[in-house]
Amino acid sequence: MERVCFLLKVKPERLEEYKQRHQTVWPEMLAALRETGWHNYSLFLREDGLLVGYLETPDFEKARAGMATREANARWQRDMAPFFEALAGRRPDEGLLRLEEVFHLE
Repeated sequence: MERVCFLLKVKPERLEEYKQRHQTVWPEMLAALRETGWHNYSLFLREDGLLVGYLETPDFEKARAGMATREANARWQRDMAPFFEALAGRRPDEGLLRLEEVFHLE
């Protein structure tokens, strides 16, 4: 199982709305994440907008590719893109910065 941690930056003026949107993630989006191998998926948000994501998956590239085929994901990414800084025209799921795992206590 791959453990994946990534960073994005939420615009400070959009923090509250970003948190609210995640209180009611669409059921079809939740189903797509589960069906494409996103397990133990969590998001953590710092007050300055730093967003840290964590998930476990058998194959991250396969999980990302699976999500890329889902209509619910295309809509979600389009709706969420305005919340983020520094995407340079990419969708949030394309603009994330993956961190290298350097230690894991089993």
